[in-house]
Amino acid sequence: MGLQAQEQYEALHAARQRQTTTAFAQQYAPRAGVEGTHAQGIRRCGLRQARYMGLAKTHLQHIATAAALNVVRLGEWWAETPHAKTRCSPFARLKESLA
Repeated sequence: MGLQAQEQYEALHAARQRQTTTAFAQQYAPRAGVEGTHAQGIRRCGLRQARYMGLAKTHLQHIATAAALNVVRLGEWWAETPHAKTRCSPFARLKESLA
């Protein structure tokens, strides 16, 4: 392990402090929603790889995937399925159990 320069440490510390504010949470909320949608698309629809070659077919696949995700989300909304809790790393769980 090495030591950081003083100004790098202060910048990192200030950024981490800013992340705990409610203003940051409000500003970050849209990005969190987009990242959640992207993760759901990767898990459910295999967004990492396209099945087809060519821009037009790939674009059509993306549109179909987006429509499928919207249908799934509508179904979950109508069934009043609660949102999943954010996962916690094993280290964070251990830290919480010791506190």
